[in-house]
Amino acid sequence: MKNIKFSNLDRAKAVKKLASDTFDLVVIGGGITGGGIALDAASRGLKVALVEKNDFASGTSSKSTKLIHGGLRYLKQFDFWLVKEVGSERAIVHKLAPHLVLPEKMLLPLIENGSYGKWLTSIGLKVYDILAQVTGDDKRKMLEKKEALKLEPLLPKKILKGAGYYAEYRTDDARLTIENIKTSLQYGAIALNYASVKDFEYTDNQISGVSITDAISGKSFSIKTRYVISAAGPWVDELRSVNNSKKGKRLHLTKGVHLVFPKEKLPVKQSVYFDIPDGRMMFAIPRGKVTYVGTTDTNFNLDKDKVRTDLADAIYLLSAVNNMFPKINLEMGDIVSSWAGLRPLIHEEGKSASELSRKDEIFTSETGLISIAGGKLTGYRKMAERVVDRIAKKLEEEQGQILKECYTEEIPLCGNVGFKKFKHVKKYIDEIYDRLKPDGFSEYDAWFLVTNYGMQTEIILENYASLKDENLNLRMAKAELRFGIDYEMVQNPMDFFIRRTGRLYFDIESVRSLMEPILKEFKSIYKIDDIQLSAWREVLNKELKEHSDFSMDRV
Repeated sequence: MKNIKFSNLDRAKAVKKLASDTFDLVVIGGGITGGGIALDAASRGLKVALVEKNDFASGTSSKSTKLIHGGLRYLKQFDFWLVKEVGSERAIVHKLAPHLVLPEKMLLPLIENGSYGKWLTSIGLKVYDILAQVTGDDKRKMLEKKEALKLEPLLPKKILKGAGYYAEYRTDDARLTIENIKTSLQYGAIALNYASVKDFEYTDNQISGVSITDAISGKSFSIKTRYVISAAGPWVDELRSVNNSKKGKRLHLTKGVHLVFPKEKLPVKQSVYFDIPDGRMMFAIPRGKVTYVGTTDTNFNLDKDKVRTDLADAIYLLSAVNNMFPKINLEMGDIVSSWAGLRPLIHEEGKSASELSRKDEIFTSETGLISIAGGKLTGYRKMAERVVDRIAKKLEEEQGQILKECYTEEIPLCGNVGFKKFKHVKKYIDEIYDRLKPDGFSEYDAWFLVTNYGMQTEIILENYASLKDENLNLRMAKAELRFGIDYEMVQNPMDFFIRRTGRLYFDIESVRSLMEPILKEFKSIYKIDDIQLSAWREVLNKELKEHSDFSMDRV
């Protein structure tokens, strides 16, 4: 399938279509769940509109641990159903986007008085393999102490007893989200970011529309629809309140924080899932130029639009890393970036944040609002299937219309089309590197392009060839930006630097060096004035400070 133009430069056309047509389904929320629902529903033949109040993936879906993983720790909670479902989903999502969902070996150190003993770990990983239908080289191995230290010399020799070794997948959650949304366009869906739902419209006491405020133009309009699904993550209960249907079960928000270090400061050779002194577990994951660690799991009751990593979070994570890797001695000044996000879990009386189930739940109000919350990144496709099945049932009962069965497990995501001829992502990375090497680009640059964009790298390289900037790194960044503006609804520099490229998290110095020329490019493309440009510069500088500055005088 050819990439469909998806640009805020064409926003007026999209708004006009949303305001004039009648849809089968409006999806509220442009995170991974909403994106998955839009693709599932549109591919089954429904006329779908998706609206997001900020940028796509700007909430929870850009702030996870960025793993497509089976939830090994849920075995300890005897949540076998969840382990089976998300474990099985890993291979499916990898097949849908092999450039974006990459195999990642995970080392589970067994230490004295740790959470996992050798025998239970061996049994647990075996059960994990069976439930998740793991095959071949991905099956778990139990390692002796010597073997574990050979794989990861940074582990604590004195208390190490051995390790479990098993397979997971690493991803970029925000890019997985945008690729789902873009793929839904191939089936006729319309999606709009910076479009906030302010109210619902009703006919005979049933929802028949949503009232939208466009944050870009400031104008309001309505979308007529037969059904509405709210996949607004942490904001699900707010919309239930607007609908006067916040009854029974409610959300329980917990905060998860991650810290980012230069790879040379935390040079783990592969991902490690390790014990921390309070009985929880934590990940250390190498990625490109950096290694990131996380996560925390604490109750959150503050402003959902202002979730940040505070000093206590940073100290907690630093202490945990230094405890498992005693040769490292990381300090606050070693942190180069961070992120903090919310988990929209379902409240269970008497349970702590880390004990709450990660299962998803669906709520249906008397007026027809369907809301879905909870769940894990890995299970997004099945969550979408379950909630669209509710719509299918309603259509059959109310209209006699029979929808297709879900078949999203067969729909390759944007960026995956054409990959088969390379057989392996690494082969395509090597080819791109061969093409970029004469201009002085590194293997990292080729890896970055392919693991973010897949075969869409070809469009970016076409842009690169058409630009004339003498600074080749800047020319490539501009080529990426042009792609983001043309095909990924990039509206402002934060969309580009944070959610489309991940630079704020994984290459923060590039944000500092590229900020001014990229702002200048925005001014040229969007014809904005100096006041708007200054406002964006201020926001970017604030984001840089909030994500990387952990000095005691931090504002």
